[in-house]
Amino acid sequence: MHHKRFLLATCLALAACGHRDRDPRGVAHDEVLVQIVASGRADTRPDQARFVAGVETIAASSGEASRRNSEVINKVLASLEPLGVRKDDVQTRNVSLSRIGYGPNRGRFQANNMIEIRMRDVERAGEAIGRTTEAGADVLSGPDLVVSDQEAGNRSAYAQAYRAARARAEAYAAAAGLKVARVLVIRDAQEGGIPRPFPYAVGDAVAAEQAAPPPVATGPIVRAGMNESEVNIRVDFALAPR
Repeated sequence: MHHKRFLLATCLALAACGHRDRDPRGVAHDEVLVQIVASGRADTRPDQARFVAGVETIAASSGEASRRNSEVINKVLASLEPLGVRKDDVQTRNVSLSRIGYGPNRGRFQANNMIEIRMRDVERAGEAIGRTTEAGADVLSGPDLVVSDQEAGNRSAYAQAYRAARARAEAYAAAAGLKVARVLVIRDAQEGGIPRPFPYAVGDAVAAEQAAPPPVATGPIVRAGMNESEVNIRVDFALAPR
């Protein structure tokens, strides 16, 4: 008899606990789970321009090719100093020295030096490109306009995404005669999170024709424009009776 009373008490205790416990999703027995996926967008202005400048030299000996290459690279770097380009803004991308085995320069030596230049003043990137070519750079790539702190630019997009998710949850709740009781989970639902840049101009035929100095001295026109970033989040809400 004592054993039966103990089993009955245990069952009643478990039943009472089960009534209070929430299920694994985090909602109580009288709540409804709603999962919302929402997106937010933010416009950020690029604050850096990066381009690659290279120098290629050919000479009869490896030493002469290297020496001449270094001279031109130093001229390129010196030409950028008036624009505020610091040592930390220049990074070597590739250095090579090889003997040419074909063509009219067969048997001579070719030296190559590629450097990446970071411009903190985006609007002067075109002028920087013009200066490097005038100083002797004969290989150019870019500019790429980038946002140095993309995460900061995304913060307003995340806030916008959450507001959109909350508004949708409240609409569901109102339609069902419920209310949003609480937020259960917020997850980042990004799929790469790559910012999508708006097209920006790097010069046009009309501007080139109207410019008095030759293009090699002035460089292309560079406009920063805006970058659009999109983020996606998933928010789980608990809806409860009013």
